[in-house]
Amino acid sequence: MGNHRAPRRGAQPAVARTTAPAQETPYVGGKRRAAKPQTTRSPLVKVMPSPAVLVGVAALAVSATGAVTVSQADLGSDATASSPIQLQASALSGVSAVSASTARASRTEAISRDSRRDALEDATNQEIEAAAEAAAEQRNAELAKLAATAEKHRDAVELNLWHLPLASYRLTATFGQAGGNWSRNHTGLDFAAPTGTPVMAVANGTVTSAEYAGAYGNQIIVTTDDGTELWFCHLSGYAVSVGDTVRAGEVIGYVGSTGNSTGPHMHLEVRPGAGDPVDPMAALIANGVRP
Repeated sequence: MGNHRAPRRGAQPAVARTTAPAQETPYVGGKRRAAKPQTTRSPLVKVMPSPAVLVGVAALAVSATGAVTVSQADLGSDATASSPIQLQASALSGVSAVSASTARASRTEAISRDSRRDALEDATNQEIEAAAEAAAEQRNAELAKLAATAEKHRDAVELNLWHLPLASYRLTATFGQAGGNWSRNHTGLDFAAPTGTPVMAVANGTVTSAEYAGAYGNQIIVTTDDGTELWFCHLSGYAVSVGDTVRAGEVIGYVGSTGNSTGPHMHLEVRPGAGDPVDPMAALIANGVRP
């Protein structure tokens, strides 16, 4: 019969084996040799696939479900290194880390494009504001120029503005009127008022006469810059002297009834260029005054 070896104490087999009984071999050369026991691998070892099989299975899984790329950038990190999972998926699927770099480049380009758009908008807004400020400055300059012109015109008007000779009066005779105490048609405009009522200069000018003038009674003549003479007649007194410069509205005398007069009034005549008299009513209206 063959010999059986006993297993060593304390030794644990790495793989479960089933040992078949040793069969005796025929006697060869005067000695008997024991046959090696035949062993078989357990089912645990049989189900472990080889590396080549693993790679094939992974490739099939990737082709069926798509490559799964997990990187630190996708997890919210700005790091550029890929995770082991990404590297493994890339190795199995053929997808490299270039996709992550492309995505980052796209985001960078989008941010740059937005920045350029914002810069253009800011520049446009600045140009609009500058144009509005320039227009406002030009408008203000034109308004200032217009105001200066109006001021000059107002001063000129005030210098030449005519004024009513009395503040309170009643018209008793007009220019060209026939009859009355005069020997021919009336040559002026009569303003009736109580004796002593102030008489004012009708326009700016210089006193060229202040004396008694026969039928005109006490008379004051004011000559304007253009040579027009203004006669104030039948006065009871004078408030100015020859040579005085007077302004429109300034008191120059007082209502009376001197000369050829039937009652207290002031007779006004207007003589352009010291010539023949014209209608005082028309002259006053033409200079902005209506009796």
